[in-house]
Order: sequence, then C-alpha cells, then structure tokens
Amino acid sequence: MRRDEPYRFITSKEFAEAYQSFNVGREVAEELSVPFDKSKSHPAALTTQMYGIGKLQLLKVCTQREFLLMKRNSFAYNFKFFQLMVMALITMTMFFRTKMSKDNETDGGIYSGALFFGVIMIMFNGMSETPMTIFKLPVFYKQRDLLFFPPWAYALPSWILKVPITLIEVSVWVFLTYYVIGFDPNVGRLFKQFLLLVMVNQMASGLFRFISSVARTMGVAMTFGSFAVLLQVALGGFILAREDVKKWWIWMYWSSPLMYSQNAILVNEFKGHSWRKNATSSTGILGDVVVESRGFFAEAKWYWIGLGALLGYTIVFNICYMLGLQYLNPYGKPQANVSDDNENGETSIVYSSNSLDQTAANGVTETKKKGMVLPFEPYSLTFDNVVYSVDMPREMKEQGTSEDKLVLLKGVSGAFRPGVLTALMGVSGAGKTTLMDVLAGRKTGGYIEGDIKISGYQKKQETFSRISGYCEQNDIHSPFVTVYESLVYSAWLRLPDSVDSKTRMMFVDEVMELVELVPLKSALVGLPGVNGLSTEQRKRLTIAVELVANPSIIFMDEPTSGLDARAAAIVMRTVRNTVDTGRTVVCTIHQPSIDIFEAFDELFLMKRGGQEIYVGPLGHHSSHLIKYFESMNGVSKIKGGYNPATWMLEVTSSSQEVALGVDFAEVYKNSDLFKSNKSLILELSTPLPGSKDLYFPTQFSQSFWSQCMACLWKQHLSYWRNTSYTAVRFLFTTLIAVTFGTIFWNLGTKTKRRQDLMNAMGSMYSAVLFLGVQNSSSVQPVVSVERTVFYREKAAGMFSALPYAFAQVAIEIPYVFMQSSVYGLVVYAMIGFEWNAGKFFWYLFMMFFTLLYFTYYGMMSVAITPNQNVASIVSAFFYGVWNLFSGFIVPRPRMPIWWRWYFWACPVSWTLYGLIASQFGDLEDIVVDADNLPVKNFLDSNFGFKHSFLGVIAAVMIAFPTMFAVTFAYAIKVFNFQKR
Repeated sequence: MRRDEPYRFITSKEFAEAYQSFNVGREVAEELSVPFDKSKSHPAALTTQMYGIGKLQLLKVCTQREFLLMKRNSFAYNFKFFQLMVMALITMTMFFRTKMSKDNETDGGIYSGALFFGVIMIMFNGMSETPMTIFKLPVFYKQRDLLFFPPWAYALPSWILKVPITLIEVSVWVFLTYYVIGFDPNVGRLFKQFLLLVMVNQMASGLFRFISSVARTMGVAMTFGSFAVLLQVALGGFILAREDVKKWWIWMYWSSPLMYSQNAILVNEFKGHSWRKNATSSTGILGDVVVESRGFFAEAKWYWIGLGALLGYTIVFNICYMLGLQYLNPYGKPQANVSDDNENGETSIVYSSNSLDQTAANGVTETKKKGMVLPFEPYSLTFDNVVYSVDMPREMKEQGTSEDKLVLLKGVSGAFRPGVLTALMGVSGAGKTTLMDVLAGRKTGGYIEGDIKISGYQKKQETFSRISGYCEQNDIHSPFVTVYESLVYSAWLRLPDSVDSKTRMMFVDEVMELVELVPLKSALVGLPGVNGLSTEQRKRLTIAVELVANPSIIFMDEPTSGLDARAAAIVMRTVRNTVDTGRTVVCTIHQPSIDIFEAFDELFLMKRGGQEIYVGPLGHHSSHLIKYFESMNGVSKIKGGYNPATWMLEVTSSSQEVALGVDFAEVYKNSDLFKSNKSLILELSTPLPGSKDLYFPTQFSQSFWSQCMACLWKQHLSYWRNTSYTAVRFLFTTLIAVTFGTIFWNLGTKTKRRQDLMNAMGSMYSAVLFLGVQNSSSVQPVVSVERTVFYREKAAGMFSALPYAFAQVAIEIPYVFMQSSVYGLVVYAMIGFEWNAGKFFWYLFMMFFTLLYFTYYGMMSVAITPNQNVASIVSAFFYGVWNLFSGFIVPRPRMPIWWRWYFWACPVSWTLYGLIASQFGDLEDIVVDADNLPVKNFLDSNFGFKHSFLGVIAAVMIAFPTMFAVTFAYAIKVFNFQKR
C-alpha cells in the first residue's frame, strides 16, 4: 500500500485493465485460450453422473424427507381428518335411514343425492393438495436446478405417501355413513363403494397436484382448479342429464372423471337387493329406472368401467404432475444486485474515503448542510434490570426441568443515546433480538420486569410507537406498490396531520436521497426471492419506511444479514447517515466485517443466557473493547489485522469461560465500566428540568377517516397491479359465463318437465357454488400476504385495525360488481331466462351479493386462522356444508326436522331460493310430469320456494356479506397469530 499518496477513487474498469496487464492476468488468459486436456486430470476429478447417488437411494431420501414434512405438518392432516369426520356425521344425520324410504323414483333421487354428495366431498378433500404443493415449489425449483434429485424422485413420494391417508379418510366416511344412511346392506357393496371413493380421492389429488405444478401460483392454481372441478360437476351427469347435454359438449361428458365415478357408485347401490322391485311410475326395476332417469347406464359392468377409468386418470394426472415439475420453471426471474456505478466510475453517491465511518461522515456533512425538512426531538432510552421470561416449554418439562418459567433476559441494563450508533451483539441464543423486541414493545407474549424509560419518563407503548421505528430482519412490504408509494404511504399515516402534503412529499424525497433509493423510485417492491427489489434494496426500503415517520429512536434487527460486502457497506452507510442526523439507533448484528464493526460507536455485548458482558464505547479501531478484554488474565491477545468482532466472540465463548474459570457477566458487574454505566443510566433516567413526558392528544397520527383513505389508496394500487388475482378472476368469470351459457343453452325457456326445472336449478346451483368458491379461495392468498404486512404496520402504530379492514372490504366491491355484471349479462342471455327488467335485476342483485359474501367469507376465514393452509381447510369444510344444505341435493321439505333450521342459516340456500323464486316463482305454466301443477305450485310443494318471500331474501342477502365483513374486521383487530 502506498500510504504516502493521497486517496483517489479507482473505478472497476481501471481495476480490470490493471489485472489483465499484470503477469498473473496474462497467464490466466493464455490458459483459458486453449482447450483443457482432460487426459492430464485424475479420472475421478470430473463427475460422470448427473446426481450424487443412485436412483433407489434418491427415491429413499426423497421419501424420507416427504414423510418428515408430512409429520411436521400433521396439524393440517389431523384437522382435515377431523373436518371430514364432522362432515360425515352431518351427512349421516341429514340422510338418516329412519326418515328415508325406498318406495319410488323420488326416494331414489334422494339416495342419488347422498351418493353424489359423498363423491363430491371426497373429491373436494383432494383440493388441499393445491396449497401444500404450491408452498413447496420454490424450494423444489432451487434443489432441482442444483441437481439434488430428478423431479420423478420428488413427485413419487408426494403421491405414494398420500395413499395411506386417503385410505384412512375414506374409511371414516364410508364406515360412518353407509349403514346409517341406509345404503344396500351388503358387505361386498360397502367395500366396493370404499374402493371407488379411494380412487376418486386419488384421481382428485393427482389432478390438483398437476394443476399446481402447471399454474405455479396460488391464485392461478385455485382458479383453474375450480374450473376443472366445475366442468366435471356440470357435465358429470348429476346436474345435467346426458340427453340434455348439447352436442358440442358431449365429448366433455365422456371425458369427465366424475361421470364415471357417479355411474359406478350409482350402479353399485341401485343394483342392490333392496332396489330390486317394480317401479311405480313406469315398467322396469326401480333401481334401474332411478339410474337411467339421470341418463346413466344401469349395467353392472359400469362399476368396473368407472373404477378402471379413475385408475387411468390417476396415473395420467400424476405423470403430468411429474412432467410439469420437469419442464416448467418458476415465474419471475432472479434479481441481480447491480451496481449503480457506470463503467467510468461515475456515481450519484460520493465516495470520499476507503473507511466506512469516514464515508458516512462525509455523506452526513452534506445532509446536515442541507438541513432536514422536518425537525425531531432527540430522545434517550434507558433500561435497568430488565428480566424477560416465558412459560417453560413442554419439551423441557418432559426432560425433568422443574421451573415454571424460562428466563431469557437476566437483569440487563443499558442506555442508548442520540447521535450514538450502538451495536447489540452476542452469540446465537444470547438474547439480542429478544432484548430489542422487549425494548421496542414488539413481544406478543411472556413476562417483562424491570424499568424502561424514555428521556427519564416511564415508557408507554402507545406514545413510544409514535417516536420510534423498528426495522425487522425480514423485510416485509406490500409487493404491488412502488418504492416511492411505500414511503408516501408510511409518511401519510405516521407523520402528524399538522404536516401539510407538500412538506410531507419533500421529506419523503429527502429520505430517499438519504438512503440512496432515488434510482429505484418507480420500482415495484415485489415478492422476496421472486421478483422486484434485491435483498439489499429491500433492506434500504425497510430503513426508509421507518425514517419517513421521522422517529427519534430506531431499532434495526440484523440490517446486514444475507448481504454481500458491497451491499452491507451500502446499508451501513445508510445507517450511519441516519445516526448522524441526531437519532438514537440500535442494531443487532452478527459477525460483521472490520469496516462495518468499526462504524459503530458503542457495543452492547451479551453472552448466552441473556446477560451483558460488555457495555461501552468501541474506541478508535476498537481500542477500548480490546483493552477491556486483554486486561483479563488468560485472555489471548488479538493478532495484528484480525477482526476485533470475531476475536471478541471467540475469547468470550462458553468454552473459554470454562477454560479460564471465569464468568464474564460477573467480571463486568464488578468492573468500573459497569459502575459508570449505572451512573449514566441514573443520569439519563432523571428528567431534565423543564421537560415534559411524552404526550399525544390522539393514539394515531392521523384521523380515522385519513387512515381509511390511506389504506384504501394502497389497496387500490395493489389490486390494480395484482393481475394474477384481479385479471385472472375476470377471465375466469367470463370463461365460466360462456361455458355455462353453452352448456345450458336456452334451457331457461323450458318449464314443461320436472327435469327442465331441475336443469335450470342445476345451472344456478353450480354457478353459485363454483364462482363463489373460486372467489373465496382466490382472495385468501391476497389477504394472507397483506396480513403479514398489516402486523408490521399495526405494531408501528400506523393505524387501528378498522381502517385497514374497511379498505380491504371496500376495495372488493367495485371488482365484485364488475364480475357479477359480466357474468349476469352473458349467462342471462345465453340460458334464455325471461327478458323482464325486474327479473334481470333480481338476477344481478342475487349474483352480486352472493359473490360478495363468498369473497368476504374467504377474507374472514384467513383472519380467524393462523395461516392460509388452515384457512383453506376450514373453508373447504363450509363449502361442503353449504353444498349439502343448499336445497338442491336435498330439498328443504325432505330435510330431517333437526337439520331444517340450518337451511335458513346457509347463505347458498338463500341465493338458490332467491334465484329460483325470482325467475320461476310467478309462472303459471303447467309441469306435465308433476300432476299438471303450475310451475309456482310445483316449486312451493317440492322445494318450499315462494315468490312472495323475495323481500325477506333481499334483506338476508345484504346481511350475509355485512356479517362476514364485520367478523373479518373484528378478527383482524383481536387475533394476532404472530409469535414473538
């Protein structure tokens, strides 16, 4: 090094040219210019196999890992099993055999409904494969590309290991429902039904795994999964009889796995002894007449045809799943961490020194010269004898621990001051993040003791959150807003309302310059590791989001973790700039480089067990720290050029304590440094003369209405850009509308036969159920991602829960309105319902509020559950219940008296009631095969539907989305599933 020459910034281009002209660079270039002679290398130097182990070992290892993942995700499987058992209990009491007879075709129709519902339930049970598959894909893609294993070795265990679970789930369903419902009392037919339903579940699981591997995101997978199920159900033979299927859709009828499932399970039941009696309304055997009335085939061979078809579909879908894993790549592209410098070294950042602290000082000089747009009040933070404990974990009690509490912080004390950058360090498990969370008020559980003061006054979390910021280790931001919008949103909600809009925007611009985010102003934040900002850029955004709140005290949890040296230097320069504005900044940091470590002013060092062992200044080149530890007998001296941070952790490790026979915590508490720190704590814990305790007239910086507007503004931007949710939803709705229009073409004008009315009802039933379920399922990942951001924003004191809930609820209304309008216009015209303005607007009204309550139900299910997996399982249960009680599978008059009350509590039943009553409830046309009853009388006697009840239906349809929205808001406010 030429220390006598003045410092000059050297560009990367100059470095590259110097290396290429150096003798080493020239030699490397010459070697690379000639092909490598493989004969000169050792035979074992180059691998000749793609994977490290054999095929059987690969399969074994992947199977073991899949089994471990299933074991650790046992809650989801147990919950799903419990849910299916409850659904089986509801079903068996709904179709209770003492209330069901086998005398005529109508009775056969009820039994057909029970069988159809069983097939649908087992099929929908396989839908939980979608989130489980999607969540594992990012890790799979990474390991596949690194040649950990071939896709088939990953796919086979996820198929094979689910078979035992399928056997258990189906056995619970069949053995609980079969005899109680009163199916044919033949053991052979019981086991044939069991075998068929096992294959239905395997087919459905394979289908949803295949769709997940192709879709690769939750929104798209749930959308196309719903569409696949819809086609199967609509053209599976139960909703629309075979003879009523249009010729352009008959191919789908023969391709539907559900058709083969339905035909097989109907043949298995209605070929039984109890159905071998003469039909009442026609010649022939009753069982055969029931099967053929729906357009199915009554020959016994169709059971085996159906079973074989399901086996074939299962194999095909799982092979397609493997091919999807083999050939498709994740959406988005890896984010490169590109320097802002051009090749000539020109940059918007002023590099004036090769030392980080000097660089920061120069950068801050410019900031101080300009002056901050918004002033702030500096505050100190003191804490004395802080103890934090949690309830003793059950595992430790099982190992013989007798204490009731596990103490994580053992009486730590310290002081953090304005303009001083403090490093909070220690080995893993020392309690660094725990202490920071306790001081910042971010702990959601446990017991806190001790004294925490802000500039001499007792800390109150309500006011403290207004003058503090917390930069979490995991950079949590809304993915579909830009960097600038993220900062504007944070400033809008966290700066006091006395700051006008122009000043607020100037302050945001100033913060962007401070943290060097100006070049990224219009960049979308994106999802971590998928798209958007790089890790280092997200770190700087996290810091900026807190800085625009103009805090006096900032906590940063490992701001440099996961970053390379250059990225870490940029982040630390940002941190240093922040401190030099006069703020109090505390950072937890793990094994920093020398430059980063020496950028700090003071160190708070902890040992494992939650005790401090050094609290004081670092000194120039860490001289104070080194002097303190080297003064102890037996502590090895630091070598020249060695990293003081690494040396410090090495000499204070647990093994060194044992070797030296000392307790560094006790040594510190007996030192002069401890006494001086205690004096400093006492001094800063005494309020200055004339000072006042922190007080704000309101809990939040902005009014309730301003909070609502800010949250709605961000939700609007997020929804508009989230095309995988909003655009796919509209495309799906249009596709469903056209599909239903062509499937049920012109059926709305036909009312002469009982089957005509059932077809019309079937079109409404299937549309309501599948469009609604798709809305509910697709909104869940959106709300789940935003809820994580909400936890951070709420903890920062940005808003109360109600404005957030209002924005989430309100933003859906225009989208749902457009969705229902598109669907209503297309379907109403194509199906051929009566062109009457009143009936048309009743149809739109029903569809709008139906899609709205399904959407709000999906949001509510996320709000009341800990994660999206559980939310989807809970939702699937209620989809099944609503399906059963909708009034289509079992009309209300045929429901047992003990379940009839739930018909009135089921949202889907009100929708179906409203749609049927508004379209057909006033018709006087004669139904020929129903004792020549007028249509309105037929609906009344068979389904209990009355046209005069529409006013009540309208009120209830408004009440359901209102109830779900209010529950969502309440759950968001009350429940916090974060564990800190």
